[in-house]
Amino acid sequence: MSQIKVCVIGVGNLGQHHARNYTQIPGVTLTGIVDVDEKRGETIAAKFKTKCYTNFREAIKNADAVSIVVPTTLHYQIGKEILSAGKHCLIEKPFTTEVSHAEELIQLARKNSLVLQIGHIERFNGAILSLQKHIKNPKFIESDRLGPYDPRVSDVGVVLDLMIHDLDIIPFLAGSKVKDLEAFGTKIFSKHEDIVKVRLRFHNGCIADLSASRASYGKYRKLRVFQPDAYISVDYATQRYRLYKKKSLEVASMKDIEISSPKVERIEPLRKELEHFIDCVREGKSPIVTGEYGKDALELALEVLNKLQIHKSEI
Repeated sequence: MSQIKVCVIGVGNLGQHHARNYTQIPGVTLTGIVDVDEKRGETIAAKFKTKCYTNFREAIKNADAVSIVVPTTLHYQIGKEILSAGKHCLIEKPFTTEVSHAEELIQLARKNSLVLQIGHIERFNGAILSLQKHIKNPKFIESDRLGPYDPRVSDVGVVLDLMIHDLDIIPFLAGSKVKDLEAFGTKIFSKHEDIVKVRLRFHNGCIADLSASRASYGKYRKLRVFQPDAYISVDYATQRYRLYKKKSLEVASMKDIEISSPKVERIEPLRKELEHFIDCVREGKSPIVTGEYGKDALELALEVLNKLQIHKSEI
């Protein structure tokens, strides 16, 4: 399969970035975009020199692969039709709204020998890709993901909107399944939870504290990993991290700590993610973020939401 033909379903803010990147990836042809607003869709299609459709069933006929970038509530139904039509599929996070729906899509992709990738974009952040070689038996992990309220994201709360990135990344780095969790949160601007704090306890003893908010003035996305011989501080926005590592058994002063900022290849994470998707389609490989990983993150997010209800937080 030399030239991969791709269609983007949903060209809101993120969907347009999918379309833009596909037009820039060698060996890829953007065969069309789908938008329910035909006038708006025609304008976007002209921008990317492709065709506009209002019916995704028509749009996918000439495509080998599809990006689904629509509201979460539509992921399952559209994904099911795309996979049933024999098209490789990248579904933006969160995977679906129900675990049973995610499981059904995973089985459908497997049955039809199709690539199913979930859009957990932080897995392709340059800092995350680079630091993995330094992770050794982490004992404690902290993450903060804060941002301003965006009225465009009205179908889900901060857990499925923002925290789900960390609910995917942190178990991956911890190298273990979650044993139990605590969750507390409240709503501020929307009908869903806008601020949430979570503590995860893993079977291997690692503990993680997560904070997510969409009631912040600015954006702040940081991760800290603590392990027996080192501390790693990550800035997702700059795609940089700093490594603090013991140089001797006893730390008598800062001279006994080696501080370094490893070189990171800075590339747009979405570009890296879509290039990986195309490579998997072309080579028939399993993606880094499989449907199973997407299901695990969704399952954990839904458990967080359930715990919020159990604790009767003000949501």
